[in-house]
Amino acid sequence: MFDPYKVREDFPIFNRKIDGNNIIYFDNAATSQRPLQVIEAVKSYYELYNSNVHRGVHTLSQESSELYEKAHREVANFINAKDLQEIVFVKNTTEALNLVAYAWGFKNLKAGDEVVTTLMEHHSNMIPWEMISKVKGFKVKYVDINEDATLNYEMLENMVGSKTKAVCICHMSNVTGTINDVERVSKLAHENGAVVIVDAAQSVPHMPVDVKKLDVDFYAFSGHKMLGPTGIGVLYGKKELLDEIEPFLTGGGMVRDVKYEVSSGSVTADWAELPWKFEAGTPNIAGGVGLMEAVRYLKRLGMENVRSHEKELTEYALERLKELGKVRVYGPRRSSERGGIIPFNIDGMNPHDVALLLDQFGIMVRSGLHCAHPLHERLGVKGGTVRASFYVYNTREEVDRFIEVLKQIEKV
Repeated sequence: MFDPYKVREDFPIFNRKIDGNNIIYFDNAATSQRPLQVIEAVKSYYELYNSNVHRGVHTLSQESSELYEKAHREVANFINAKDLQEIVFVKNTTEALNLVAYAWGFKNLKAGDEVVTTLMEHHSNMIPWEMISKVKGFKVKYVDINEDATLNYEMLENMVGSKTKAVCICHMSNVTGTINDVERVSKLAHENGAVVIVDAAQSVPHMPVDVKKLDVDFYAFSGHKMLGPTGIGVLYGKKELLDEIEPFLTGGGMVRDVKYEVSSGSVTADWAELPWKFEAGTPNIAGGVGLMEAVRYLKRLGMENVRSHEKELTEYALERLKELGKVRVYGPRRSSERGGIIPFNIDGMNPHDVALLLDQFGIMVRSGLHCAHPLHERLGVKGGTVRASFYVYNTREEVDRFIEVLKQIEKV
């Protein structure tokens, strides 16, 4: 197990005080902080290597291209993909899921088909399918949750059938922290001839991931939630599926050749090889370099250790929250079924007021509906929740301070 106190030394933001308070950062499900190693990697790129990739024969372009490709390989290795051809760099999870919806979905879905998703999804794994269904005429169906916020697998099994062409599911809920059995979902989907599309924004940063073992078809996540820069994300796709579909965006850098046919007066294009055919235009090269360093940092910590640390911290926080009389916690009861996310409310208080009061003590949490309105409605919480979420640099002492301040807020 790594030492979170030692880890904190790598994060310059924790040297800062706000209104005399040390920063207690419990908003990691929204975005994580950055270690010096990632900050220096981005800085070094701009100072020493800055150039466009795959476009020049000069030294800087060749070095930048090599770094950028190495970043793809590092990410592929991190999630156990076959090679860099299965790793497409995008802005974030949202863009990755939209890429699948508009590239794969438009080609493969038609009237009479069904896409199955769940009520616990982030809007990014709901709205694109609803938008496309209005054009293509297929139906989107939603699997319910149980009272403990776990997925209703019986309903899922009854809903997935011969008409199902895609099952879209989050690996971990960004609201309740519920960890879904993606391997089980993949098996069910593939038995019915459907592809599996997974929102992994909350899982890849916090637990070991093996896409081969999970047998997912598409897997999307963001760099900024896993110690990397903002503006860089990843879409993993099985090579055979990525080969079959057309690019979502077109333009520079994603073609092998473009020809003007005089006889027809039209232009034809031959796409570049994977993954570049899905990375049109100048990419976020520095973001890719920063993400590579973030992956290396997490590998040094060990993802089993990351999961164990967050599990212990979550169990401790849940136990201490029982000391409060007006706090209601949402999510699975068993720590094995949830990640390091705890949504809660204080009776009689608006979640934003609670978050603002915590902020006065330097404790930073998220409040609101967390881009998951249907899930909050299903939980019977119209005004949203307060969400505390943990990561590698959080400690028991921070949890103790959190509980102490919540006890004071309760008295309000």
